[in-house]
Amino acid sequence: MHALNLQPKTLTLAEQLADLAVDVLIDEADLSPKPALVDRRGNGAHTDLHLGLMHASALSLWPAFREMAEAAIEFGQIGLPLREAVGRIGREGEQAMLATTGGVNTHRGAIWALGLLVTGAALDPQSTGASSVSLRAARLALLDDRHAPRPLSHGAQVARRYGARGAREEAQLGFPAVIQRALPQLKRSRAAGHGEQNARLDALLAIMTTLADTCVLYRAGEQGLHTMQRGAQAVLDAGGSASLAGRRRLHELDEQLIALNASPGGAADLLAACLFVDRIESCDGLTQGAF
Repeated sequence: MHALNLQPKTLTLAEQLADLAVDVLIDEADLSPKPALVDRRGNGAHTDLHLGLMHASALSLWPAFREMAEAAIEFGQIGLPLREAVGRIGREGEQAMLATTGGVNTHRGAIWALGLLVTGAALDPQSTGASSVSLRAARLALLDDRHAPRPLSHGAQVARRYGARGAREEAQLGFPAVIQRALPQLKRSRAAGHGEQNARLDALLAIMTTLADTCVLYRAGEQGLHTMQRGAQAVLDAGGSASLAGRRRLHELDEQLIALNASPGGAADLLAACLFVDRIESCDGLTQGAF
């Protein structure tokens, strides 16, 4: 083979954004020790998930994320045609995910959150601030997809029952758990020298302190939700995951949530969203080779 054929391919903007979306899903899965979630230690509160499955699921979503970005570039503006295109691509991506996982729901919420953010980033690659991207995603989420199936997901049913804000409403509000909680905590922990993994854990905990996580509500009701929120705040109050006291609190929270069968999957999806906007915010506009 000629040496020139070994040169790396220049990726399109859509391909770069899809790479990044998959990367943050894998980063979120690998992050350890996450309370009651799948990570490098084990399956958390789950019996049907494991780390390899989470990786395979993330990789299966690459074509969907690329197609969403391509749709944004093609339509060029927020409107019903783009919203319905993204919805269709997301549903096709979900079917590819389920085919990969044997029917296990690994990343349904992440398809929604990251799909909107990928689309928002592709719409204006020169405006990569976290707030700007999340606002474009929110404007898109507010539009009604006429072709979306109407049966409510477990998360939507739980949100209605408990009066909680589900994944749809979180996106429509511009991802406040990400913009107001997770991203500031991520930056504070980094600035304090806590290390990247601990900073990411602290960002996850910051989400958990206030999020009405519908995954937890579905699996463990209000008791599980209160345990998650109070326990996450206790870790941060003790110094965060980089401190010995915080690490002890984190271990206690992990045991409590596993005992309640409460896995904060909604918070995990939003951590991936946080890592996504953090990465693109660090770019001075998205260009070829920006990542």
